[in-house]
Amino acid sequence: MTDGSQPLFLFGPGYCARALAGDWAGPVHAFIRQKPAEAPPKDPRSASEEGVISLGSGPENNRVLPGLREAVRGAHVLVSAPPGEAGCPGLSKLKPFAAQAASITYLSTTGVYGDLGGGWAFEDTMVNPQTRRARGRVAAERAWQAVRPDTRIVRLPGIYGPGRSALDRVRAGQDRRIVKPGQVFSRAHVADIAAGLKALMLTGQSGVFHICDDEAAPPQDVSAHAARLLGLAPAPEVALDEADLSEMARSFYSECKRVSNARLKAATGWRPAYPTYREGLAAIL
Repeated sequence: MTDGSQPLFLFGPGYCARALAGDWAGPVHAFIRQKPAEAPPKDPRSASEEGVISLGSGPENNRVLPGLREAVRGAHVLVSAPPGEAGCPGLSKLKPFAAQAASITYLSTTGVYGDLGGGWAFEDTMVNPQTRRARGRVAAERAWQAVRPDTRIVRLPGIYGPGRSALDRVRAGQDRRIVKPGQVFSRAHVADIAAGLKALMLTGQSGVFHICDDEAAPPQDVSAHAARLLGLAPAPEVALDEADLSEMARSFYSECKRVSNARLKAATGWRPAYPTYREGLAAIL
């Protein structure tokens, strides 16, 4: 067990990673790849620049720091960048000195289980990825575990939080209450994800874990609740067969599962601050 004063290193400082960084007591560094803002589109300098920056609140904030080896040494590493055609970009960058990290956590997806017909997904449920995205995640999980067997795999369901919730879709007039009988999704508030990641890192737990709330729910119910919180009438329901959806959007409805968080609770004592979408949306409102 650690006290949280160790460094945190983020490869892929996205939504969940930044939520964790905001609640981390020790120094926080991140690997970034970005184009220089001042470079013209066709200028050779417009090629992506890479570097390590500090995400702290002090004078080092956003300052480019020494290389990856120094940032990773003794740090809790969180890899959240999605895999590409060549695999996990974090693995190719960090593999030479992965052994020097205090721990490595790889953020994956509960999509690796495929369709369970509304049944429960536990961490030892056999993976059965049905999409290219999910197959890429399974490959990345296995690659990380081959490099470092104690890599912590955290599989996440649908993620929501401030700026990324049904409330935002309703406000923007983009809400669609698409109905497929029996369809439910598990989800997690970003603050609960950050708290779960922190608990795993500080207690030194390794293995596969889920971070999700306590209630899988039909997506149309979540949308209706968001509308009512805003004092609006819910959008009309649309049958899935009649909905004009992209191939990616439709793929989400091809899988139905309920995700268990029992292992995380037992291992760390973590409990979701937002056990259902109702508490989560109310807090965002």
